[in-house]
Parts: sequence; structure tokens; C-alpha cells
Amino acid sequence: MNANPLTSWVQRRRGRNPYRNFGQLLHLDWFLLIGLLLLATVGLIILYSASDQSVAEITRQGVRIGFAFLIMWLLAQVPPEKYLVWTPWIFSGGMILLLAVLLLGVIGKGAQRWLNLWIFQFQPSELMKLAVPMMVAWYLHSKRLPPTGATLGVAAAIILFPAILIAKQPDLGTAVLITCAGFGIILLAGISARLIIGLFALTAATAPIVWHFMHSYQRARVLTFLNPEHDPLGAGYHIIQSKIAIGSGGVFGKGWLNGTQCHLQFLPEHATDFIFAVCGEEFGFIGGFILLTLYMVVISRGLYISLHAQDTFSRLLAGGLSLTLFISAFVNMGMVTGILPVVGVPLPFVSYGGTSFITLIASFGMLMSIHTHRKLLGS
Repeated sequence: MNANPLTSWVQRRRGRNPYRNFGQLLHLDWFLLIGLLLLATVGLIILYSASDQSVAEITRQGVRIGFAFLIMWLLAQVPPEKYLVWTPWIFSGGMILLLAVLLLGVIGKGAQRWLNLWIFQFQPSELMKLAVPMMVAWYLHSKRLPPTGATLGVAAAIILFPAILIAKQPDLGTAVLITCAGFGIILLAGISARLIIGLFALTAATAPIVWHFMHSYQRARVLTFLNPEHDPLGAGYHIIQSKIAIGSGGVFGKGWLNGTQCHLQFLPEHATDFIFAVCGEEFGFIGGFILLTLYMVVISRGLYISLHAQDTFSRLLAGGLSLTLFISAFVNMGMVTGILPVVGVPLPFVSYGGTSFITLIASFGMLMSIHTHRKLLGS
């Protein structure tokens, strides 16, 4: 049977595109790669100002970025079928490490989140940002979709067990991210409106229990979110100074390196959790809009890859990893602007730090693997 003329023409055009062929050879998605590089570049520009023009910090961050992109490329070479096989082992190993943190973890800044591996310290909760979405996708890929109540119960347990262990460290921000990412995959699997309403009702019903087990500083953050002016020099100081910085930027900002809230040390944690306030003060509404646009471009590409994935595991995993970036950016910007409580979540690709950056970039290596290992259907 003769091939469809239109299909043959498209395939010939693809064959003449050297950039696409080179990308397929390296298992890189150019659209996604350019978006990530732009985000990392913008992040370094903002961080240079937020770190008081510290060349040392920029150098360290640049090395981390280079290492992270190398990890991304290596993960992109692995076919999705391998991830499907490895997922239960990765998840089980991550759970063992979380339990080890509770027993043997290193305590720093009032939290027990790290394992001392002599050469370096490792934070297992960062691994679970990948392992939990992978495990939920692995579990649902062989089930009938939309999932039944029993299937949802098991999927919820897969999400909540590691989230509870992480919350006990305590690391409420990471626990929230993992929970949202896991339940995002459940939503992508398709559930009825009745079940969605039931989940919201269950969440509301368990809120008093969660409040009872929260640490005192976590309760203070929630109360500060509701009324930061109640303690302007104490618990409310961070968010008040953050909103002052963003509001003073106006439409066009004060200019790069000209932010006063940051450089006069009014704004705490200005190179990490509250770096979006630096962006708002120095680049204004326009700068914030450009940063948001870059995030949406990368997230949209991730969802496009999810839509065109060729099996259920790849589709759910790609969607879940894309939502993880969305949730991370949304939670950080929400807490910095005062529409969400402060939970200590860094701004992806912008905040100073290495572990979170490497984890996020690693997830996009998996996305590229899903996209570039697709088999060409039809001829």
C-alpha cells in the first residue's frame, strides 16, 4: 500500500532539518533546552544583584548549573522503558533514606533533613520530588483509567507516606510540593467531579488534625499569612518587607543593582526564598511578567510532551513533572506576594542553591527522554 503523500512529505521535511536530527541524536528537545537556558541566565542576572554582586556566589551557582545540565543530558539518554523498570527501586530506596534521616540525619538550622555521606551531605527529600511522581505514574499505568476508589486509595498512600516523613523533618514546603505533584498526576489520570469534591471535603475535615501536629513556627507562619501586620517586627517582617520591595518597583522597576530593600538589608533571604521580591523591585511588573512568561513556556512545552507521549506511564510522568515546576514557582511567588503562607520553597532556576536546581533539571532530562525516544508511527 502506498504511503500517504502528506505523511511522506512531512517525513522528508523532517529528514532535511539538521537541527532536529542532531537533537534526536543527542536526545535533546531544543525548544525545552532553550527555555531552560534562558531561565538559568535570567536567574544568574537576578542573583548577581541579590548576592550584592558576589562573584564567588555566581561562580558556585554557575558550576552547579553546568553540573545540573550534564545530569539532565545523561538522564535524557535513558529510554522511558528503563525508568518504568527502575521506578519501584528508586521509590523504595528513597523511603529507606527518609527513614534513615529520622534516625541518623544531620541537624542543621533546627531541622533534621540531611544524611552525612562523608564526602557531602545528601537531602533525600529532594530525591522524592522525582520518585513520588514516578511511583504514582508507575502504579496507575497498569490500572484501568479513570481510577476506581480503591486505586485512588493506594495512590494516595504512595503520596502521603513520604510526605508525612518529610513533614516530620520538618520540611513543610517540600512535603506540600510532593503532595501537590502526586495528586496532580491523579487528576491527569482522570477522576470524576464527585471524587474531586470529596477530596476537598476530606482535606477540610483533616485540617484541624494537621493543625494539631504542626510545629509552633509553622502555625505562626499561617497566622502571619492571615495578618502579617499583627507582628510587623517579628513573624510578619519577611512578608511585609517583600511586599514593600515588589510594590516599590512599579511598572519598570528601579533598575538592575539599584534595589534598596535588598542592598540595604531590609529584605531577608533575598538570594534564596525571597529573590522574586528582588526581581520585582529592580525590574518591576515588566520583569516579573517576563519571568512568568519563561516559566509558562517551559511548562507548556512539558505538557505538550505529556500530550504526545506514547504510553500511560510516560504521559502521566511528563505531566506530573511539568506540574511540579508550576507548583514550585506558584508557591514561591504566592508566599513572596502574600497570597500564600511562607513555607520556604525556593524560586526554581533563580534562587541560590544547588540541590533543588539539580532535581528540577533532572526532571526535564526525563521529559526529553520521553519526547526524543518516541517511535515514529506510520510510514
